[in-house]
Amino acid sequence: MRKQRHSPAEIATKLRQSDAMSKDGVAMAKIAEALGISVMTYHRWRKAREAAPATAVITGAQLVNTPVDGDQINRIKQLELENSRLRRLLADILLEKVELQESLQKRG
Repeated sequence: MRKQRHSPAEIATKLRQSDAMSKDGVAMAKIAEALGISVMTYHRWRKAREAAPATAVITGAQLVNTPVDGDQINRIKQLELENSRLRRLLADILLEKVELQESLQKRG
C-alpha cells in the first residue's frame, strides 16, 4: 500500500477540523478516523504544530501570536529553496572573482 503524503495546507485544514471536533468532546480515535488518518499521524501532526514557531503579528499596541498555516509553510519552503540557489550563485561568483584576481596578479 502506497504511503499518502498530505500537503501542509491539507494538514492545517485537518488540524483545524480536529480542533473543532475535540471541542465537541469527540475522542482522538474518532477524530483520526473521520479525518482518514491514523491516530499516530494525528498525534504527530499535533506535536509538530505545537513545536512549530508561531509568527508574531502586531495589532495596534499588542503582540499576538498566530499559528503558521499551510500557505505560509509553502511560501517559506519556496523562499528557502530560492535562498539556497542564490547562495550557490554567490559562491560561484566569488570563486570566479578570486580566480580573476589571481590571474591579474600573475600578469602584473
